[in-house]
Amino acid sequence: MHDWIRYQLPENFHWSVNWIAFLAVLGVAFVSYWLTKAVILRVVKAFIGKTKSDWDDLLFESRFFSRLSHFVPAALIGYGAVWAFEEDALGGAIMSLSHVYMLAMGLLAAFSALNVSERIYQRFPVSQKVPIKGFLQVAKIILFIAGAILMISTIAGRSPFVILGGFGALTAVLMLVFKDPILGLVGGIQLTANDMVRKGDWIEMPKFGADGNVIDVALTTVKVQNFDKTISTIPTYSLISDSFRNWRGMADSGVRRIKRNLVLDVNSIGFLTEEQLQHLDQVSLLKGYLAEKTKEIAEWNAERKNAPGHRINARALTNLGTFRAYVREYLRSHPKIDQENTLLVRQLQPSPQGLPIELYVFTNDNRWIEFEGIQSDIFDHLYAILPEFGLRAFQAPAGSDVQAIIQGLGESH
Repeated sequence: MHDWIRYQLPENFHWSVNWIAFLAVLGVAFVSYWLTKAVILRVVKAFIGKTKSDWDDLLFESRFFSRLSHFVPAALIGYGAVWAFEEDALGGAIMSLSHVYMLAMGLLAAFSALNVSERIYQRFPVSQKVPIKGFLQVAKIILFIAGAILMISTIAGRSPFVILGGFGALTAVLMLVFKDPILGLVGGIQLTANDMVRKGDWIEMPKFGADGNVIDVALTTVKVQNFDKTISTIPTYSLISDSFRNWRGMADSGVRRIKRNLVLDVNSIGFLTEEQLQHLDQVSLLKGYLAEKTKEIAEWNAERKNAPGHRINARALTNLGTFRAYVREYLRSHPKIDQENTLLVRQLQPSPQGLPIELYVFTNDNRWIEFEGIQSDIFDHLYAILPEFGLRAFQAPAGSDVQAIIQGLGESH
C-alpha cells in the first residue's frame, strides 16, 4: 500500500506518504503501549499476587516491569521509522533516539532491580554486619557510565570503544569529579573488611558532632542518629582517616563500666574510736573485715610492744580504710554488679577539691536507662552512709554557707 500510494502521487508529494506511514507507526506504537499497560501488566500483577514469594511483588512495586514495558513501543517507533522513511536519514535518527530511550529505560529497570535486591538483603541478619548499600551505589555509577557511553556512541554513530578511548584524556577531571565516591568506595571496603562499623552500632565522633546509632552506611556518607534525634552525616572515608569510638564491644559483652569518683573532705579522715568500732561492728558487711583487721593490728602492735592508744607508733583502723572495705563488700554483694570483671575501689591523687575515691566496676545490665538507675542507686547509698563512718563529702561553700558564717560572726560580737 505504501508503494502503491507513492506510485499514484507526483514525486513532489512522496514525502507526505512517508509521514502518513510514520503516523500510522505512531498509532500502532500507542496501541501497543496501551495494551502493555492495561492488559499485560495487569496479567503480570495478578500472576505475581498468587506466588508465595514476595520478591516479585517488590519488583512490581519498584516499577521494574513498567519500565520494561516501554521497550515495545520504542522498538516499534524505531524500526517503523526506518521502514516509513526508507533511505531517509530521518529514519536512522529516529531509530537512534529509540535506542537511546530503550537504554535509558533499561538503566532505570536495572536500578529498580538493585533497589529491590538491597531491600531483600536487609531482611537477613548478615546485613547488619556487612552493609551492601555502598557497593550497590558503585554498581549504579558503573551502569550509568556504561549507559551514557552507549547512548553517546549510538547518537554519534561511533563505536563505544572510540568514545571510551576519548575519556582517557579526561581521567584527571573524572578523578576530581568522582573523588568522593572513589574515597567512599575505598573507605566502605575497609569498613566492611575490618568490620569497623555496622548498621545499629553506637558510635561517637566529636569532630562531626556524632553520638548515637548508625542508621545508614552508604557509598559516600554514614548517617548517625544522635540521642537528641538529630542526624549527623559523616563522610565514609573519615571513619578510616580519623578516630572514632564504637560501643559495639560493650553492647555485645552484656556489661557496662562504672568509673566514677566520690570526693571526700580530707579534714573528715581520721582513726576510728572504740565507740565507732562498736557501732560499725554491727554492720553485717564489715564483720569479717573488722575481725580480721583487728586481730592483725593487735598482733602487729604486740610484736612491737606498741601501746594501742599511741597513734604515731601503733597501727589503728581509719574511717577511710574501713569505708573502702565496706564499699568493696557492698559492691560484691550487689545483684546488679558483674563479679567476673574488674571490681576496684581506689584512692586517686588528692586535689584542692578533696580526696577522690574511684569506683571501677561493671554492671551486668548494659541498657542505658537501667545502667543509669543502677549507678545512681549505688552512689545514693554511699553518700547517705558517709556520716556513719565520720566522713563528709567535699562541697565548695555555697552562698548560704557564707551567709551563716557572717551571721555567726555578727552574733559573736
